[in-house]
Amino acid sequence: MSATRTLLPSLRLASVAATALLAGALLVAVNDASGSVPAAAPPATPAPSTSAPSTSGTPNTSPFPPTPPTNLQATAVRSTSVTLTWTASTRGCCPVTGYDITYMQAFNDVGRVAAVGNVTTATITADIRPGQQYSFLVNAHDDLGHRSGGSNLVVVVTPVVDTGPDTVPPAAPTGLKANPANGPSTTLTWSPSTDNVAVTGYNVYRFDGVFISTLLSTVTGTTYTAQVVSPRDQFYVRARDAAGNVSIASNTVVVTGGTGGPSSPGSPTASPSSSSPPALSCRATFLNTSVWATGFVADVTITNTGTTPIVDWVVTFSFGGDQRIGQAWNGTFSQTGAAVTLTHASWNRVIPPGGSVTVGLYGTRSAPVTPPPVIYVNGVPCTG
Repeated sequence: MSATRTLLPSLRLASVAATALLAGALLVAVNDASGSVPAAAPPATPAPSTSAPSTSGTPNTSPFPPTPPTNLQATAVRSTSVTLTWTASTRGCCPVTGYDITYMQAFNDVGRVAAVGNVTTATITADIRPGQQYSFLVNAHDDLGHRSGGSNLVVVVTPVVDTGPDTVPPAAPTGLKANPANGPSTTLTWSPSTDNVAVTGYNVYRFDGVFISTLLSTVTGTTYTAQVVSPRDQFYVRARDAAGNVSIASNTVVVTGGTGGPSSPGSPTASPSSSSPPALSCRATFLNTSVWATGFVADVTITNTGTTPIVDWVVTFSFGGDQRIGQAWNGTFSQTGAAVTLTHASWNRVIPPGGSVTVGLYGTRSAPVTPPPVIYVNGVPCTG
């Protein structure tokens, strides 16, 4: 590996436009090869053209990134390392010079980015610990710093030991359900897991949606009744075996109706109305970074101007002309007529207060490129 970018726990990502994984807002700083840390991490979105947009003639190819890497696989998973392989990207405007491997521990907002050269295999060791779940994603970059979209996502759980009678984690529980989905308590049920030796129990967790998971109980059956302590509790389950190996987490279920947390002994019960989260607040910009006679490249940037995270964001707007999107990075898109929907990727689903996310768009057009008059996030109109 030529360099490693380390995500420091003390610095919260101001822009989640860089590719990042799983639930939570990444904490990012970048180390150079000597280990020194610059004052700020560079943005990881495709760089806009420095020349004025052209409206006719040959397209300005400088914003075109490489294609995403494909067929990402974990070929070896050990207690403190994961080996990955992938199929190389195809160059866009410029030669591919390397890849960034973004990885993150599940249900945590601390992750890392490992920068490697123009290779198709790498072994990751930094911050890989026994008995933990990690998600991996790979992006290519070219010699001008343009980044591709992300590869497929790979999720693994590391064994607790590399030698011994049992180093194989159980399969993940499936079909987790919560009944009721609203109220002061809920009963969780799930389908049993399998293991090469035997499943001995299930760990049941409450997750705050950003960083903190709380182990509620370890049960031998496939049901558990949990108290709902916040307006929007999340729950998940892991299987475990006699050797202490744990599975990849089940699906997550959300239960509403909590009162903001359990009250301390002798204190009054919290009022449900007092725990209502603040309304979503956002700012949105649509920037054409390159325009030519038959197409365009644009950035849609959403900034969280509120005091609570924006979780599982969905952006909607309508074009004023005949623009048609053909490719997006840092998110997925759908379009019906002029109406566009942009949906978060797995690594940038949470926008922390003060943070932002940018989705890049590449498309075709014949009419003038007019920015949408209003951009919505989760149904709420954002300021311009």
